[in-house]
Amino acid sequence: MNVWITVLLFLLGLLLIVKGGDWFLDGAVWIAETTGVPRFIIGATIVSLATTLPELTVSVTGVLQGEVDLAVGNAVGSVTANLGLILGISVLCIPSVVSKKQFHLKAILMVCGAALLLVLCRGGVLPFLPSLVLFAIFAVYLGNNIVDAKAGMAESREEHPERRTVSRRKMCMKLAMFALGITAIVIGSRLLIDYGSELALLLGVPSAIIGVTMVAIGTSLPELVTTLTAIAKKEASMSVGNIIGANVIDLTMILPVCSAVSGGRLTIGSQTTTLDLPVCLLLCCVAVLPPLFKGKFYRWQGVLMLALYAGYVVLLVT
Repeated sequence: MNVWITVLLFLLGLLLIVKGGDWFLDGAVWIAETTGVPRFIIGATIVSLATTLPELTVSVTGVLQGEVDLAVGNAVGSVTANLGLILGISVLCIPSVVSKKQFHLKAILMVCGAALLLVLCRGGVLPFLPSLVLFAIFAVYLGNNIVDAKAGMAESREEHPERRTVSRRKMCMKLAMFALGITAIVIGSRLLIDYGSELALLLGVPSAIIGVTMVAIGTSLPELVTTLTAIAKKEASMSVGNIIGANVIDLTMILPVCSAVSGGRLTIGSQTTTLDLPVCLLLCCVAVLPPLFKGKFYRWQGVLMLALYAGYVVLLVT
C-alpha cells in the first residue's frame, strides 16, 4: 500500500478516536446528569460495558479460530494495560478522592476476580464449571451497580424535585451521540492499530515490539481514549469507574465465555500463569489498596503503576 494512504488512514483513525471519545463521554455525562446516577456508577456500568466490547470480540474470535493464547492474553493483558498504563496516567494527572460506598465492593471484586483466575488457571486449563464462580462475581458486580444506580436516582429526585422531563428528541440525540462515539472509537482503534503497525514496520521497528505495544494496548484504546477525554473534562470519577468496571468484566465474564466456547476446557499458556496473571494481580493490589484504606488515590500510585507496567513490557520483549 502507498505510504501516504497508510499515513492518511492512520490519521483518520486518530481523528475518529479523538472525536469519538468526546461524543462518547459527553453522552455518558448527560446520562448521569439526567438520571441522577452517580458518574462513577455510569462509568462502571454503561461506559465499561461499551468499552470492553473490543476485548470480548477479539477473545471469542480468537478461541473460535484456534488462537487460544491470543484470546487469554488479550483479556488478561487488557486488565494489566488498563491498570498499569491507563489508570496510572489518570491517577498521575488527577489523584481523585473516591466514594467508599461506590468504590469498595467493586474494587474488592476486581482483586478477587484476578486472584481466583490465577488459582483456577494454575493447572494450565480453565474448566467451564469452576469458571462459573467468576461469572458469579460478575453477577454480584452487576447487582451492586443496579442497587447503587437506584439509590443515586432516588437521592437525586429528593435533591432536585424540580428537574424536568427530558424531551424525546433530545434523549434520542444524546443516546445517538453516545452510540456514535463508541462506534467511532472502535473503528478508529482498528485503523490506528493496523496502519500504526504498518507504519512502524516501514520505519524499521521490530515486529516483537509492535506486538507487545500496538496489539496489547490496542483493545484497551477505548478505555484509554475515555480516560484521556475524562481527564481533559475533569471527570475523574467517570474515568476510574470505567477502568474498574472494564477490568471486572474482563476478568469475570470474558474468560468464562471463552471457556464455554472452547468446549469447556480453555487451555492456559505457561506465560499467562507464571507472568501475566501475577503481574495483573499485583497491579490490582497497588491500584486499590490505598483508596480502600485512605479513600483517595495518590500520584505516587500512578508513578508506581506506570513503572510496573514498563517493567512488565520489558520482560515480555526480552
